[in-house]
Amino acid sequence: MKILARTNTWAKGLVAALALSAALQSFAGDYNLGVQTWTLRNLNFDQVVEFCSKHEIKNLQVIANHINPNAPVAEIKRKKAILDKHGLNVYTFGVAGTSMDKEKNRKLFEFAKMMGIKVIVVEPRDYRILDNLEELVKEYDIKIAIHNHGIKSNYGNPNVVRNLIMHRDPRIGVCLDVGWVTSARFDAGKVFKDYKGRVYDIHLKDKKVNNTPNGDVATPAGIGEGDCNYKGLFAALREANYDGVLAIETDNNLKDPTDFVVNAKKFVAENY
Repeated sequence: MKILARTNTWAKGLVAALALSAALQSFAGDYNLGVQTWTLRNLNFDQVVEFCSKHEIKNLQVIANHINPNAPVAEIKRKKAILDKHGLNVYTFGVAGTSMDKEKNRKLFEFAKMMGIKVIVVEPRDYRILDNLEELVKEYDIKIAIHNHGIKSNYGNPNVVRNLIMHRDPRIGVCLDVGWVTSARFDAGKVFKDYKGRVYDIHLKDKKVNNTPNGDVATPAGIGEGDCNYKGLFAALREANYDGVLAIETDNNLKDPTDFVVNAKKFVAENY
């Protein structure tokens, strides 16, 4: 009888452990985590591949330092083959430079097509550039997401961005940079909701905002250590069943981004 009791106890423990493991896997599947390689800007391409493989980050938003859209096609294909070999997905590129010249912008869309990228992050210096970008969005069926910097930039005020995209092709949306939204004292969760499904990419960033005699000053912070209302943002994302990538990013110039990325992953896992 004692042996049977022990067996039953062991079996119950195994079932509980398997249930916990399944629950954790399900939990981890509730969001797609990635990295904006601006965070890894002091690493070269091969080091980025090694870093992301080591830290089990599959989704990459690359910058030109790591893959240049204007590089020879052979070079782009060589790097894509390396990424594919390591199971890494370049899901977007940005923030991409754009031009009033539609044919220059076409090169960006050709690059995206070659890489299998479905959304390009942009921040056009002139609102009129959106006209030819919209034509290319329709031609290639590739989305663009407008990135926001601080409140003084063209797209720093979400109300302005909403008005810009409201009557355009629905494949024109937003890259919500949480840190910059917070620096302008907007609530990221509310901003996400107000875009009504037009957020196609998110930069997970945080900033500490201090009022000074010369106005607000925002400084980079670890994710969850600044003034962003991440509780509200995560709740809004869950409510919307957001299936885009949450790209870890910092404006700090880190020689070694390990601690920042590890802590960011831990924060998301514990709070999403």
